[in-house]
Amino acid sequence: MTERVKVLIPQEEVEKRADEIAARINRDYEGKSLHLICILKGSVFFTAELAKRLTIPVTMDFMSCSSYGSGTVSKGIVKLVKDLDEPIEGRDVLVIEDIVDSGNTLSYLLGLLADRKPASLALCTLLDKPARRVKKDVVVDYCGFEIEDHFVVGCGMDYDQRYRNLPYVGIMELEGE
Repeated sequence: MTERVKVLIPQEEVEKRADEIAARINRDYEGKSLHLICILKGSVFFTAELAKRLTIPVTMDFMSCSSYGSGTVSKGIVKLVKDLDEPIEGRDVLVIEDIVDSGNTLSYLLGLLADRKPASLALCTLLDKPARRVKKDVVVDYCGFEIEDHFVVGCGMDYDQRYRNLPYVGIMELEGE
């Protein structure tokens, strides 16, 4: 099988959009502190880019929650792999994800976090793929790009743990399957 990655969103566009989202978050949370929750592993790159651009006080924690195996399609089964290290009760919380696809993982995760009584809870994603959305209760507050139904890699997103380090978003093309 041959793997090929075709550029969908160039690095310059990703960086420009991170600037725009950060500016909006800075305005929306002016005068407040914001607790970022980075969803591992995919959103590490986007979270770091966004955090560098925020001028408001921020703290950060990490969660790992998965509904993917080694393939290219969500299995719909959510597993919490790593929970938060700090409580979020009474804090303004921004969950940062690499991509919102079916919504299964985020529906579960946002429900879990809401039960912990944050002052506010919002969702930021680099990519939104609404054509695949199964869970309609997942609302994206800050979106980098809305994309068609492609399997994408780069900017933290992977195929079998590879291609995360690409500085652009690319479409994974598998030939010979």
